[in-house]
Amino acid sequence: MTIRFWNRSALTALGLSIPGHAFAAAGHPEPWQMGFQDAVSPVAEFVHDFHTALVWIITIITLFVLGLLIAVVVKFNEKANPVPSRTTHHTGLEIAWTIIPVLILVGIAIPSFRLLKYQIELPKADITVKAIGNQWYWSYEYPQDQGGGFKFDSYMLTREDAQKAGQPALLAVDNEVVLPAGKTVVFQVVGADVIHSFSVPSLAFRMDAIPGRMNQTWFKTDREGVYYGQCSRLCGQNHAYMPIAIRVVSQDKYTAWLADAKKKFASNDAGAAVKVASRSAPVE
Repeated sequence: MTIRFWNRSALTALGLSIPGHAFAAAGHPEPWQMGFQDAVSPVAEFVHDFHTALVWIITIITLFVLGLLIAVVVKFNEKANPVPSRTTHHTGLEIAWTIIPVLILVGIAIPSFRLLKYQIELPKADITVKAIGNQWYWSYEYPQDQGGGFKFDSYMLTREDAQKAGQPALLAVDNEVVLPAGKTVVFQVVGADVIHSFSVPSLAFRMDAIPGRMNQTWFKTDREGVYYGQCSRLCGQNHAYMPIAIRVVSQDKYTAWLADAKKKFASNDAGAAVKVASRSAPVE
């Protein structure tokens, strides 16, 4: 079930849209882009709507305070009031400036807690994938009981290889995570060495990958495409070179990919040590 803070069409009808929210292509940032990437999951839509509402609340409060400051400067300057007032307090005003901010904060807190609950309460998973953060690449495991039974490493492509493939530099990888559209996907996130962070902005999830601790996050989207993210923790020398690429495809294409992946990654364990050693330097 999709839960939103505020209906997006209602915001648009009221003219309450934020410049920069007419986003570029979904899945990755564009040069000089301002604002979020396109929201492609229910959680991401909630985040965007909540952010839009917060920006307007902040704008209204800022303009109100600016208006008060201008009124004070104009009305209560020395020329307009040569004899200053000796008023020290006003009960009604003091009650107002205490109650009104409390009501505003309560109004913000309610959808904020709803969003937190929506993000951390895991729905029933259709597919579970384990994401392992390493220095400096990601590994993924697909469980046997869901048609998988294999694992693979995912390294960043060089800039030249990314350009040849028509993919964004510093974000494209050699082995993408492939998942079907319309399914609830739960990621089990863990670190193999230091703390990493598994984050994809367009899907609105970010979860720390901590050694010895299993964290979980989830997403669901009906939109096919490739959605990119990066490690969001300073995890060492090559922190900037461990992107995440999630390709969402139709169920038929996913089934075909699973069959090919079982063959492709069948002997992945045997060559893992060699591969890690060969990728220990930046691949920029």
